[in-house]
Amino acid sequence: MGRFFDSFKPIARFLPEVSKPTGRVRFTEKLFWTGIVLIIYLVMRLVPLWGVGQTGQQDPFLPIRVVLGGHRGGLLELGIGPIVTGGLILQLLIGAGIISYDSSNPDDRAMLTSASKLLAILMTTVSALAFVIGGAYGSLQPIVAVLVVTQLLSAGVLLMMMDEMLQKGWGLGSGISLFILAGVAQEFFWSAFSPVPAGATVRGSVFAYFQDILAGKNPLQAFYERPSSLPTLLGLVTTIAILIVVIYLEGVSVQLPISHAKYRGFSGKYPIKLLYVSNIPVILASALFADVYLLANIINSSPVISSSIIGGIVGKFNGSQPVSGLVYYITPPRTLDEIAANPLHALVYLAILILICIAFSMTWLSVSGMDAQSVATQLVDSGVLVPGFRRATQPITALLSKYIPTVTVLGGLLVGLIAAFGDFLGVYGTGTGILLSVGIIYQYYEIIMRERIAELHPGLERFLGGKA
Repeated sequence: MGRFFDSFKPIARFLPEVSKPTGRVRFTEKLFWTGIVLIIYLVMRLVPLWGVGQTGQQDPFLPIRVVLGGHRGGLLELGIGPIVTGGLILQLLIGAGIISYDSSNPDDRAMLTSASKLLAILMTTVSALAFVIGGAYGSLQPIVAVLVVTQLLSAGVLLMMMDEMLQKGWGLGSGISLFILAGVAQEFFWSAFSPVPAGATVRGSVFAYFQDILAGKNPLQAFYERPSSLPTLLGLVTTIAILIVVIYLEGVSVQLPISHAKYRGFSGKYPIKLLYVSNIPVILASALFADVYLLANIINSSPVISSSIIGGIVGKFNGSQPVSGLVYYITPPRTLDEIAANPLHALVYLAILILICIAFSMTWLSVSGMDAQSVATQLVDSGVLVPGFRRATQPITALLSKYIPTVTVLGGLLVGLIAAFGDFLGVYGTGTGILLSVGIIYQYYEIIMRERIAELHPGLERFLGGKA
């Protein structure tokens, strides 16, 4: 084990931790605890930060905040961003070979978890301080500023613990996925059906459309035209279309025939999906973009740094709108009019997002143990046979190597394209959010089916991918 992870051994025992269940947790119990975690998260979204009051400003982080489960001016101001960023830092260090990591080593896996947890706490603290020092809440008294940082840190730690609770077997899936899905779903229904007034109309596009028709507006014009930043009915149709495309792509896979050495006559298919690493690349890309946004806000709060070369590279804001530098080019144009006015902006954003998604896809293979050799080892250790191949790691690795690297690159390319074009067309919950939501729903479907089968046939548990 690398020296880097050795340094976390004395720290690990002081970090908050959720204990693993001592016995099997029944499916109904997992549903119950997953529901409790979701309710706590939704309640936290509604709780405002004490001492801050109303910000009264447009939220420049809104598109990214939807994906990262945050809420402006509340306990979840930071969302899951610091948690994902902590993991992102470690993945980049491992992918670059700076840190040695063996996914088959239980000690390495345990220390990776501890390191991710510590970095998440540090990033939450840094992000909270950046929001306060950068003036996101205006001028605060020192005591109030400390309390705001404490609230944000406490909320971040609670999110981290709820995520760990689900991942350790008390619930289903992961808290990160659950929070993302909840945030995107809320934004979708809010954009489509919200009756809350927004100027002379209402925010929800469905209600607003009929309101415009009754007021005598042209039906076609009312379909695609609304005041700036308000969702349109065209956006709803586009969202549904992208949902259908993503659902189709989620089902595209190469099916390898497999059987089990201990269960004669039991055969099946091992799918290598086109979206092999699923939604991981866009989650990491969103966290990276959020960090750049945060850095740009900090720099813009200092006139000296803002006027320097660094300030020019990172970018500047006009009010809450990015207008130059890197922060401008990682902010997508969200209407066809914006794209027509500055097509270079759209092309640069598209290129950056695609390249980042492909890079994170490749990095995630080695970090998560999804590369050909790791998967082959898992199949052999689980007693899985591939007809026509010896039950050994080397031939199965050679077979998997024909598919996994290719689908990894293609998957990263596709998720980048879908996320970008979804943003360009103004879909509800952002293109990234819709992409993530479909992937998360698929994951939960697979988890639930695996849980039900494992309860009925406990002997098949390892064959289905480990402990349920």
